[in-house]
Amino acid sequence: MLDPIASPRHQLVVLAVSLLALAGCQREPQPAPAPDKKSETPPVVTVAPAPVLDRAGLLQAMDIAASAFAAGREVGGASLAGRRFVVRQAFGCSEPGDAAEAATDGLATVAWAKDRQSLKFSLAPTDWLRSGLIGNDDTSLEAVEGFWLARPWLRTEACPALASADSASSQASPQTAGLAAVFKPNGARTGRRNGRAYEFTLRGEDGQPPAPSAQGYRLVLEGRMTAFADGRAIHCRAAAPDQRPVCIGAVQLDRVAFEDANGQMLSEWRDG
Repeated sequence: MLDPIASPRHQLVVLAVSLLALAGCQREPQPAPAPDKKSETPPVVTVAPAPVLDRAGLLQAMDIAASAFAAGREVGGASLAGRRFVVRQAFGCSEPGDAAEAATDGLATVAWAKDRQSLKFSLAPTDWLRSGLIGNDDTSLEAVEGFWLARPWLRTEACPALASADSASSQASPQTAGLAAVFKPNGARTGRRNGRAYEFTLRGEDGQPPAPSAQGYRLVLEGRMTAFADGRAIHCRAAAPDQRPVCIGAVQLDRVAFEDANGQMLSEWRDG
């Protein structure tokens, strides 16, 4: 018996189906659709406040101003205006003497009272209005009360490691750096001392005199840098080219305090 013969049309249909199946197997995979782009939020830029000036930072600014003044260049310092400062400096690093001998304008001192039963702390601002340190600004100011930054070569807040000598040749170096609390005619007068010293008395316990600190005490000056009439925060002057310039910074003084060597407050005065 003869086998049936497939018709040509049927063979063409089978061939077409086979070709379609083969094409489906060889189809290249399509790339995944790209994710929708998210709108990127620009980063928030925050401007950090200028760091508070400490003793080391303030003395560094004074050194730069002194060098510029000696070289005949612009002293600058306008960028310091508005900066806050907290300056601590050591005083009373040697054995206290008598109050009359210790008094020094513009510097904190500690001395025995007359009965030697208590310690007297004192800081008397010095009058710089007519001192020549202000330059031509004295006509625009009503008062200038000055405070020296003792031992400007020492950037730390502690007493010097070198023991104090008692010989007559151990005379202190001239003061070359300071802060000037400036008062304008129409400005606030609440912080003015008008010749009055900051004073505090430390008494002992059980009728005994207090023991002076071997590490001395700390004077705290806190406030904000301001500017003289020419816009500068620091003024310098020198009597001769071979002398270190004396530089002072214009400030608004907000707080004065006496502390012990461990930072324990003994007394404070605040503006207003």
